Amino acid sequence: MISVAEARALMLASAAPCSTVNVSLRSALARSLREDVMASRDQPPFRASAMDGYALRAIDTPGPLRMIGEAGAGRALGRPLGVGECARIFTGAPLPAGADSILIQEDAARDGEIVTAPLVEKGRHVRSAGVDFKSGDRLLQAGALIDAAAIALAAAAGRASLLVSRRPKIAVLSGGDELVSPGQSPGQDQIFDSMSVGIAALVEQWGGDATGIGPLADRAPDIANAISEAIAAHDLTVIVGGASVGDHDHARPAVRDLGGVFLFEKVALRPGKPSWFARIGGRLVLGLPGNPASAFVCARLFLRPLIDQMCGRDPMMSAGVRKARTRAPLSANGSRETYVRAAPATDESGQAWVTAPARQDSSLLSVFAGAQALIVRAPDAPEAPAGALVDVLYP
Repeated sequence: MISVAEARALMLASAAPCSTVNVSLRSALARSLREDVMASRDQPPFRASAMDGYALRAIDTPGPLRMIGEAGAGRALGRPLGVGECARIFTGAPLPAGADSILIQEDAARDGEIVTAPLVEKGRHVRSAGVDFKSGDRLLQAGALIDAAAIALAAAAGRASLLVSRRPKIAVLSGGDELVSPGQSPGQDQIFDSMSVGIAALVEQWGGDATGIGPLADRAPDIANAISEAIAAHDLTVIVGGASVGDHDHARPAVRDLGGVFLFEKVALRPGKPSWFARIGGRLVLGLPGNPASAFVCARLFLRPLIDQMCGRDPMMSAGVRKARTRAPLSANGSRETYVRAAPATDESGQAWVTAPARQDSSLLSVFAGAQALIVRAPDAPEAPAGALVDVLYP
């Protein structure tokens, strides 16, 4: 067996970023940016009013001023202010040349074209040109996951499209006579196929384009054909279940018969020891255990960084752990690196805590659904009392 870190390194060494594509801003959401976005001009490109009121010269206050016109958003006054002059102005409008301050309308006394102003501080309520960003600034960095704020920032820079990673095409294949698809009628000796649905959702959440295949019956030819077709049409095939070495675990032999080169077939990990990874030509195959907790843990450890790399992101960003205090004591660990499901929380002081449910059986999906963090226990780690700082991997 190899360690989690060694397995991840072997896997990532075989994965290359997907090709790039230009897409509209609206289509870029949740994709990975593959270019730096630079500002081509200042934002705002002019001095602007931060309030509704009157543009004026501070040196002319206090006293009466003659209003000579109006400036609105997208509509400049068109002439400079002279001595003793002011202009009606609205939020976002360009300041007239010569103006250096804004008198808010609540503080002004107006009688026709005469505005009486109190003393106004120079620069009051004025947004400087380039206060948001300046020409040449790097607004977004290649590798960033694009969210709504990033789209708005790119739009503010005048971009109508962005260069992003093509979403990796990922097949999620499940098999087993005991499985039926949700919505169907199971036999008394069957259960619903929850894990392939959950793993496909993780693929979409992490930026991939998921295709669900199965559940397939425990027949070697059917599974081999399905794997062959999935590999031909996808960048990555994830096989959920059939990862062990039982009589009905047909996935690994099928991959081997297709010419698969296994980079690892067993990991010193709990839960998830039978996880494996293979390469068939330029296509990748990841085998995950069928037990719910094992599948989710191994997806977090292996599938997420793999998708990150294929999307052009730094795969190690999602592999980092943070410190938190455990609410309950943790027993000494065995020889395998162990991931304990836990519910995270933060107290009023800002201290991060994790609570590990007593039930940690890898078949318990209900426990995993309520545990949004993983406590990382190193091999042969000693007991950890309640309140001890532990390493935690978050979603």
